[in-house]
Amino acid sequence: MAISKPQFENTITAITELLEGSGPADGRLSAWFRDNRKLGVHDRALIADTLYTILRRRRFLEFIAPDATPRRLVLACWLKLNGIATRELEPLLRKPEIEWLHELKASSADNLPLAVQAELPDWLWERLATQYGAEQALKLSRTLQQSAPLDLRVNSLKAHRDAVLERLRSEGLPAEEMSLSPLGIRLAEKIQLHKHPLFLDGTLEVQDEGSQLLALLVAPKRGEMVADFCAGAGGKTLALGAQMANTGRLYAFDVSERRLANLKPRLARSGLSNIHPQLIASERDPKLKRLIGKFDRVLVDAPCSGLGTLRRNPDLKWRQTEMDIAELTVKQAAILDSASRLVKAGGRLVYATCSLLREENEGIVEAFLAQHPDFRCVNAVEVLAHAKVVIESAPYLQLLPHQHNTDGFFGAVLERAATA
Repeated sequence: MAISKPQFENTITAITELLEGSGPADGRLSAWFRDNRKLGVHDRALIADTLYTILRRRRFLEFIAPDATPRRLVLACWLKLNGIATRELEPLLRKPEIEWLHELKASSADNLPLAVQAELPDWLWERLATQYGAEQALKLSRTLQQSAPLDLRVNSLKAHRDAVLERLRSEGLPAEEMSLSPLGIRLAEKIQLHKHPLFLDGTLEVQDEGSQLLALLVAPKRGEMVADFCAGAGGKTLALGAQMANTGRLYAFDVSERRLANLKPRLARSGLSNIHPQLIASERDPKLKRLIGKFDRVLVDAPCSGLGTLRRNPDLKWRQTEMDIAELTVKQAAILDSASRLVKAGGRLVYATCSLLREENEGIVEAFLAQHPDFRCVNAVEVLAHAKVVIESAPYLQLLPHQHNTDGFFGAVLERAATA
């Protein structure tokens, strides 16, 4: 792989700025590209690949190159991880860097500490090792270092999965049906889906297989009153609306006007008319009072650390802290408590996160059940069996990337006692 001097300098400039910034890496990368529109497609690909490789393997790179500048992190990444030969890099470098590069090439990477092998900050490695055991935690962590496939959900209002699979394969795309989700299709390689006719007409939506299973846990019926309490951009909302066959009434609540705005074009493509986006100020918004006890089903996809999505968002492991987790668990408990008030007698409440941590998952649910004796936990395996999904995970749904090839997800099905 030959790298030109301009490509090298552009990559160094980009990585230096992006590693020192704050906020989600994908958003900052997109903004950087908008500010540098003259870059060609190969330059952009090189920058994006380098950035995400460094984010995924930063502990290893900093272990073999202590106190490295962003420039040297890039060089270490290209040499040790991307397989670019020293002779291809030498023309781009000053003499001291060439000497350093040869020393780096000769250095050994044996006997790495477990946290470095896991590519996690020490505090996070220690929690996962305690929770899952060191062997399983290391397998999980290594899977999280990989790039995720492109997962799609077929809109059942518009097409059957078999027909969509046949069309994608006829176009030469490596499409496979998912092993768990009955509506899921997986593409082994990324494509420009936003330009594909099946995306533009709402037949396909991007949605991780684990997220699709969470929607199936809610299992809304036709004509019911349903709430997606933390709807975000509405991936699960759209899945629920289709399950309801575009009947009943589905509220999409969120505290972010921007996220709800992102739902609008997806909603327009979907063909759904039973979804009603609602902006709320907080989980205690006064407008929720009139809806207490009205809903058959309520989904709480709670704000969380997002550590189950590290295949897609590797920067999260460097941005989250122990203090963040403590603050999140307080918020999660408050949101679940408020959402539970909307559930009618005999109704269902589903609590979900894309976290791997017990504090955000079982800990929240068990504390909630201890304080709300009118709710009980329902076996998630039995709920999914009704949707013809076979999985071993009881009583909660616990999806782990190294076991299920999905993002990391947690889901608990809680039901409110029917009145006597």
